[in-house]
Amino acid sequence: MTMNLGGFWGVLGYSAFAGSQVYIHVYKEYLRCNSSLLEILLSGFYRYHISRKQRFYSFRAIRGLVVPFIIIMSASKRIDQIAGHLNYPKGMLAGQVAIITGSGQGIGAECARLFANEGAKVVVADVDAKKAEAVVSAIKSSGGQAIAITGDVLDDAYIKTLIEKAAEFGNGKIHIIVNNAGYTWDGVIHKMTDKQWHTIVDLHATAPFKIVRAAAPYFRLKDGEPRNIINISSTSGLNGNAGQINYALAKAGVTGVTKTIAKEWGPNFGVRANTVAFGHIATRLTAAKEAGAFVQLPDGEKVALGIPQKQKAAAPGQEHADIPLRRPGTATEAASAVLAVASPLFSYVNGETIRVTGGRGM
Repeated sequence: MTMNLGGFWGVLGYSAFAGSQVYIHVYKEYLRCNSSLLEILLSGFYRYHISRKQRFYSFRAIRGLVVPFIIIMSASKRIDQIAGHLNYPKGMLAGQVAIITGSGQGIGAECARLFANEGAKVVVADVDAKKAEAVVSAIKSSGGQAIAITGDVLDDAYIKTLIEKAAEFGNGKIHIIVNNAGYTWDGVIHKMTDKQWHTIVDLHATAPFKIVRAAAPYFRLKDGEPRNIINISSTSGLNGNAGQINYALAKAGVTGVTKTIAKEWGPNFGVRANTVAFGHIATRLTAAKEAGAFVQLPDGEKVALGIPQKQKAAAPGQEHADIPLRRPGTATEAASAVLAVASPLFSYVNGETIRVTGGRGM
């Protein structure tokens, strides 16, 4: 090659040429030995593989070429990160069958939606058929798979039907159970009735136990597939709460149930069991009681839900002073935590209680 180095364009052209040769040599060395750019440039490689003239003129161009080189190397790391996400092209829960109780509304409905978005076949289990079907319809309209199996988790016959139909929907398999169904029926200790006590304890502790027991044949397997049980709890179960002795005991009991499942079914079958304990999440249970939300018991009695407005009253700006984030969580935020626990991202988390509280109770 002949090049006039006496003029500006000649110097510029050869500088670019020399710089490109340096770039190519360095990049080849990077691919060969996977050393860092700095290690290559400081090694004997640069001195022995690049001619003296190329070294001289390359310094004119190297500043403009090193930057793109670094950008390319950084981009390659980003590509590796993206490739990690592409490990789950059909979703983190693809092919898994998930039963989510109480998923006709609120946190449960959001769990159903998020699970379906990640490829799970979702069983929407709720006492309200209309709401359950609405959730299923929304999931299907977004391209997901779901069925509604309606009934009361306090009914043993329903639990049997729920497990059977879920397994049928899953071609003989069930991978995930989220025990989320529940409500509160508050009362101070000296005024709480036996009916209040037993209803809430049965709903939040006994029903999850019976569901897990009924699903045992689908979890005590050695087929190499992931199995997860997630029990929903509350800070009331962790710290107690005035006016909720029934709910506090039931939710505290859930923690013991979870740990026992993890210890019994983890060693031989790889089943993970975890508890997710919520703080103040904006749902019908934490709304003002005056809003009129209620549940109707099998005998026709109505139980009002929510917190009396007088009890919720606080000075302006102090409504959430006990929460470091100064706001309640949303149903989507709560459900996202449940999804994370169910996903491969938490594959080594077992027997734990995950607090989703915005920092409340630290």
